[in-house]
Amino acid sequence: MPILGFGIFEVTDQDECERSVSDIFNNNAPSTNIVKTNTHPKISAFMVNLLLACSLLFSGCSSSAIRDGNVIMNARSDSGKILIVYLSRTNNTKAIAEIIQQNVGGTMVALELEKPYPENYQATVQQVVNENETGYLPPLKTKIDSMEKYDVVFVGFPTWGMKLPPPMKSFLKQYDLSGKTVIPFNTNAGYGVGSSFETVKELCKKSRLLEGFTMKGGVERDGVYFVIKDEKRKEAEVKVRDWLKQIKLIENTP
Repeated sequence: MPILGFGIFEVTDQDECERSVSDIFNNNAPSTNIVKTNTHPKISAFMVNLLLACSLLFSGCSSSAIRDGNVIMNARSDSGKILIVYLSRTNNTKAIAEIIQQNVGGTMVALELEKPYPENYQATVQQVVNENETGYLPPLKTKIDSMEKYDVVFVGFPTWGMKLPPPMKSFLKQYDLSGKTVIPFNTNAGYGVGSSFETVKELCKKSRLLEGFTMKGGVERDGVYFVIKDEKRKEAEVKVRDWLKQIKLIENTP
């Protein structure tokens, strides 16, 4: 069963392990002889090997069960290895980042540019269109120290023009996320993620990408800005928790 940035474990059923050992003793084990030398019994070589095999089998079952029970909680206990990077213009993506942090811990970092986008929405739209057409990557003001200490990196962003925003492209190209687990999350105006998740996948070919989260936020074009608050915030909290359980990052308790 694949478990988030903490490796992939094959979980062995405990009862199956016990049945296997029982089979060895009850069905397949031939009669053994006790060889006496100087009145001290010695167990035959076959019996020694059999006992060793049984010991390893029990150990394997126990180890697998323990790892499977603990790995889900590693995300919380190792929260110092979790990074939550987000880009948010109207604070909706920031709200999702906060909910993620409440559930798994970690360090939350907002992406800021050396030269911020214009406050005017239409001016920003045109600038982003030009950046996408030319492949320009806006320089980041945000600096992240010791990226190597993080095992899991959440990357959050709105959908801009049905694409991944250029600042997030800057981040994914500037920092080496090879070998890390990358988890995208998104807010949008109701049109979905567009090609943004696919672009994250393309830019993180040496990372392990998990299923992302998306939710409708504001519609800046229509003057609807920050909406993930009050009842909408409660709805988001439920949806984010369900998603984190689905990708096995938090425990799925009854």
